[in-house]
Amino acid sequence: MQAIHQPLQGKQQAKQQSAHTPGPKRGKKPNFRAMLQNKEMQAALGSGIMMLIAWGIAPYFATLSVIIYIAAYGIGGWTKAKEGVETLVKDRDLDVNLLMIAASLGAATIGYWNEGAMLIFIFALSGALESYATERSHKDISSLLALKPETALRIEDGQMNVVAIEDLKPGDLLLVKPGELIPADGIVYRGSSFINQSSITGESMPVDKSAGDEVYAGTVNGEGALYVEVTKSAGGSLFGKIIKLVEEAQAEVPDSQRFMERFEGIYARIVVGVTLLVIGGAPLLLGWTWNEAFYKAMVFLVVASPCALVSSIMPVMLSAMSSSARRGILFKGGAHMENIAHTQVVAFDKTGTLTMGTPKVTDILTAPRVSREQLLSAVASVENLSMHPLARAIVEQASRENVPLQEAEHVQSITGHGIEGIVNGVVWKIGRLDGTVWAQEIHEIQEKQTMEERGATETLAVTLTGELQNGKAVESITNDVPVNGEADWETVCTRLEREGKTISVVTVNGEFAGLIAMRDMIRPQAAEAVKKLENMGVKVAMLTGDRARSASVIAGETGVSLVYADLLPEDKVKQVQALREQYGHVLMVGDGVNDAPALAVATVGMGMGLSGSGTAIEVADAVLMNDNIEEIAWVIGQARRAERTVKYNMCFAITVILALIAGNFLQDIALPLGVVGHEGSTILVILNGLRLLR
Repeated sequence: MQAIHQPLQGKQQAKQQSAHTPGPKRGKKPNFRAMLQNKEMQAALGSGIMMLIAWGIAPYFATLSVIIYIAAYGIGGWTKAKEGVETLVKDRDLDVNLLMIAASLGAATIGYWNEGAMLIFIFALSGALESYATERSHKDISSLLALKPETALRIEDGQMNVVAIEDLKPGDLLLVKPGELIPADGIVYRGSSFINQSSITGESMPVDKSAGDEVYAGTVNGEGALYVEVTKSAGGSLFGKIIKLVEEAQAEVPDSQRFMERFEGIYARIVVGVTLLVIGGAPLLLGWTWNEAFYKAMVFLVVASPCALVSSIMPVMLSAMSSSARRGILFKGGAHMENIAHTQVVAFDKTGTLTMGTPKVTDILTAPRVSREQLLSAVASVENLSMHPLARAIVEQASRENVPLQEAEHVQSITGHGIEGIVNGVVWKIGRLDGTVWAQEIHEIQEKQTMEERGATETLAVTLTGELQNGKAVESITNDVPVNGEADWETVCTRLEREGKTISVVTVNGEFAGLIAMRDMIRPQAAEAVKKLENMGVKVAMLTGDRARSASVIAGETGVSLVYADLLPEDKVKQVQALREQYGHVLMVGDGVNDAPALAVATVGMGMGLSGSGTAIEVADAVLMNDNIEEIAWVIGQARRAERTVKYNMCFAITVILALIAGNFLQDIALPLGVVGHEGSTILVILNGLRLLR
């Protein structure tokens, strides 16, 4: 029996909590094996290896060398050639893929097999890296769908039948067992329990639900069985709306992507047009021979190829992403690193992002004839049999203070109140403060106390622990609060609520014994992270489903200037969109399923890697693996340095291309020299980009 009353161990809690809640893959490092499994990467590397082999045997086996070069062309250029032809046939447009293949084949026709193979290899390699980054950047909602309930237990004619959630309709009566996901939006018909609905509303504390209360699909039922009457079909539920919002946001194409697609077509048309003009017009207008015109046209195709321009971007972004990864920030694609450089507003979710996401005991207030240790021991003994997060916070506090637990009997949950049990023959009752139920009960308890029992001048000694650090009180003060009626306790409770704390009322044998206040603690680095962002000229906002009072307390302590509270997932999406319209680029930082739509609709979504849900991590464009939000300011600065480097590289690449084109027509540059100049500029811009690895 005694073992039952010992504090539950962390591993057991973790197993029980994780049994119904999918989590992210933690501590995942960059997977180079997966990169090598990319088909485009395999083709590019195969093309490069065959190019080297053909170059090595060319002096000895010329025919075999040509055959191997042809194989290298086919392996490395097949994917890009296919894409180019599809663009030409389906969209009736030209792109850089077709241009590069034409340049390589043109070089081969005049005997420069190795130069053409090198062009294909470099272009195929850059394309493979871009393809791999694109795969990583796709916003996958697989984990979100994994959280979606598949079946429900419907009660029909006194029988319980398992049905698919798609078959549910308003008016159906469902049974939701303890620990199960609620399958549909509805109203509690009978029963009571606490519901962890942080995945939908973002509330840091589980919410007690009883008859008449609304519940949401995708939230987790606590310890009690609930009979729920369905009010919305699966598609119209709040959870269904979250999935739809994420899918809609995924379909949005960035403006920079549209610009690059337009530029690619225009660039290809210009180069092809000039090439054809040189081949067909130069012999007629300038008197060149056909061979001379064709040679200059092929040199033009080589030196005008965009290898240096392509390399101006990806190596820089990959280097910036690599240096960010070493600091615990993983980007799913270079485009997101580019977008984060323009961040004007960082919008934080509150629970689990600016705060730790778990409640801690902050204050213990006791009546005169009840000692602090006596109250904490009795309450923790009763709460030890509950898995409610508030109950676990009280038990953990007792463990920190080495307060022994006792045997609790007849422990039971009380609908609308909390929990009660008998310790040493005394009935202890604990429940979350409610503005009507508990305030009325305190009033009734105080009315029962006669003036003779209290005395006209009796005072209530209240012990306040203050904020706790490492499980110990940092200050202990005793205030004398006159007991003149309910108003005095209303003042105390108002003060605690104003500090953003959740209050549990404790009674013993029907008499008031004290209050226990708890709060979701702020991350130690939150204030510093906000300060760094503000110093960079970036505005900081907080979006939360929690109450305005709690949100304002957290905002005041962290220095957040823009606060938006009482937001459901669709409200967060609207608020992010409003911030984008007002300020420009928005970086959204969140950790829960309820944050997924906002993460998807933001310019850049950043998920919390350690504490975040699998959905938030999958949907996000970047992941803060160590949850160190202080690094956000650094990564924005690094992205801005990367943007400057890209601009320098592009200017240099364009200058070299224009110089080589001019030299081709004015100074008769030989094809090998054109390749050396072109590829040399490519190497230089790559090396410049690699500086960001430092």
